[in-house]
This record gives sequence, C-alpha cells and structure tokens, in this order.
Amino acid sequence: MPEQQILVLDPTATDPDAEHQALRERGPATLVDILGVRAWSVSDPALLKRLLTSKDVSKDGRAHWPAFAETVPTWPLALWVAVENMFTAYGANHSRLRRMVVPAFSARRTAALQPDIEALVTGILDALDAFPAGATVDLREHLAYPLPIAVIGKLMGVPADRRTEFRTVVDNVFATHLSAEEQAANTAALYGLLDALIETKRTEPGEDMTSLLIATRDDEGDGSALSHAELRDTLLLMISAGYETTVNVIDQAVTALLTDPEQLGHLRAGRAHWSDLVEETLRHEPAVKHLPLRYALTDIHLPDGRTIAAGEAILASYAAANRHPDWHGESADRFDLTRPAKDHLAFGHGVHFCLGAPLARLEVATALQQLFDRFPDIRLAVPAGELRLLPTLISNGHQALPVHLRPDAR
Repeated sequence: MPEQQILVLDPTATDPDAEHQALRERGPATLVDILGVRAWSVSDPALLKRLLTSKDVSKDGRAHWPAFAETVPTWPLALWVAVENMFTAYGANHSRLRRMVVPAFSARRTAALQPDIEALVTGILDALDAFPAGATVDLREHLAYPLPIAVIGKLMGVPADRRTEFRTVVDNVFATHLSAEEQAANTAALYGLLDALIETKRTEPGEDMTSLLIATRDDEGDGSALSHAELRDTLLLMISAGYETTVNVIDQAVTALLTDPEQLGHLRAGRAHWSDLVEETLRHEPAVKHLPLRYALTDIHLPDGRTIAAGEAILASYAAANRHPDWHGESADRFDLTRPAKDHLAFGHGVHFCLGAPLARLEVATALQQLFDRFPDIRLAVPAGELRLLPTLISNGHQALPVHLRPDAR
C-alpha cells in the first residue's frame, strides 16, 4: 500500500467533522501529527475496541514509549502522558490504582447521589428562572458547568470557594492551543491547588474521597498504597474527568435538541426517553474527540496491510469511530434519538472504561429533563452556525451556549 502523507490534526478544531471524515477515509488507522508528535489515529471501531483490550497495547509511556523522555519536556500535552495514576498505568499497576477508586463510584453510591443531584439541578434552574423573559443566558456557564463541579466537588471534598480555581486550570488541561510554556505554568498551578487540598484534608479530614485516599496511603507504613505523585495525580484525574466531560455532554445535548425540533418532538411525544438523548449525544458528539496516548508493545498488523511498529504511539479517535458507517450505517452522521442501536466509545472500552460513566449519565439526564420541563419554550439566542467550538482537539463542546429561556413578554 502506498505511503500516506501524515495528517496534521488541527489543534484549534476549526472543522472537526471534516477532520474525522478524513481520518475514516484513510483507513482503519492512519499516521497523524498531534502537536508535533507522530501517532497512529485509530478511527475504525472494531480495530479500536481490539486495541483497547489488547495486552499488546499499553498506556504507560515511561515504560513503553521510546520517545517519552525526549517528548515530555517540550510537548504541550505532556501532562496527558506523564501523570502517575490509573489513566497511564498498565497491567497489575493499573489494577492496583483503579481498585482504590472503585468504591467512590459504586452503583450504590451513585444511586445515593440522585436526591442531591436533583436538588442541585432544581437550585440551578431556580437561579435561571430569575432571568427576565427574553434575556440571553449562557447555559454552558449557568447550567452545564455548575452542576458537575458541585457534584465532583462534594464527592472529592473540594471546598466551594476553591472550585472556580480548579475549573480554570482543569479547563486548560484540555486546551490544545496553548504553548508548552503556558501548559507547564498551568500544570504548576494545578499541582499547587492539589497539594493544598491534600494538606487541608490531611489535617481536617472529612467524609470525602480525598480524605479516604489520604488515609489509605498514610495507613501504610511504607507508603506503598499510593506514592505522593500517585495520590496527587489520582485526585487530578477524578476532579478533571469528573466535571469537564459532563459539561460537554450537557452542552451538546441541549444544542442537538435546539437545532433539531424533530428530536425534541420525539421526547415530548414519548417516542424517545431522556436516556436515549444521553446515549445518542455520547455517540454523536462524545465529550472527548481524541484521547492521548497508548503505545504498541509489539508490531501490530492492520487490516489494510500496514503495521503499527512496537513503540509507536496510538491515538484513540473516539469521535471519528463513533460515527463510522461500518458501525452505524450510512446514517451514522445523523443525530437520531430513535436510532435502535446507540453504541459508542465515549467512555472508553476495556480495563480503562470510565468509572464515572453511571454518575455522568445520571447528572446529564437529570439536568436535561428538568431544564426542558421548566422551560418548554427554550430556544437558541443565535443562529446555530454562530456557536463557536472550544479550540481543542480533545474536548468537544462550545465556548458558550446562548439561549432564550422564555419568549420576551412584550
């Protein structure tokens, strides 16, 4: 097969749909440039699921990526491959780290959070109700952000007066338009906040996951349960993944309904359920478009005859895979709540499947149902074409979501 020119991914996500289509057209996997790093973008869902469950693919760059040492000092996305938590762990080490976090996201604990989530949504909508008729309201700022930040903040024990600081630095973790120097400064600020949280919870523990992880570590005399770096990076993972992705799903679900009245009609008429909206949004507009990085432990032969060589990096291109016609037919690009099968990879696949998926689904469904019940005449305040995407090839949402909650009374 002739060698393809490397596709340079747009760090500002000017036209992600066209880029994802280009990835699919280049075969099951293709070489891409992601901010100066060469990787194999995998957009074929069958191949991607196989690689995500293969023992021949690792997320541990220190151990299995020969380019790790030379790349990390200057790559803007260094944090995505250099953190020491279950996100970048492999094998038994991943099992050890994941096992410590699993209790926080058990089915019982998630179900117990439902009354709190419903109350939070009601309070947020009460605040929205205070806006005058005809006013323009940014729903990303006033609904999509505050709900998941409040939920994960309570779960992790982040004080309410520090959550805005965490939001700012976590948002920048997902940015791909910042320089390596800007990202390094952001990482330092983020770790400063995490160290302060750890110190606070060590001296004043509470009924939260941060206190529990600290106690687990400190109860081990040799510190073997979690190193300080692992503790800090585990908190980073739980706080960032616990809110940023949920923000995007709420944002994209509202956008989908307000730009396609037929889909909202399916919900109103009972032809679709709010859970259908959550799943079709996750399929059609996953919160994370591309997820850096994985690494081949051995040569991996592709269906088209090419080979991912041992040591090469792999990029999971979830957004492109979710709309692959081999998976969802010729209508894969269409948002359709009545689609019989809404399978997707928005939460990953295999041992790294997102632990917080049930909690995210609960938050999104609760927020959407209450929003459209409370404001049945809600509509976009600008033409859909004027909505601006976040300038990142990782996170999938809008910079703002301006709406009119109710018609102007005049």
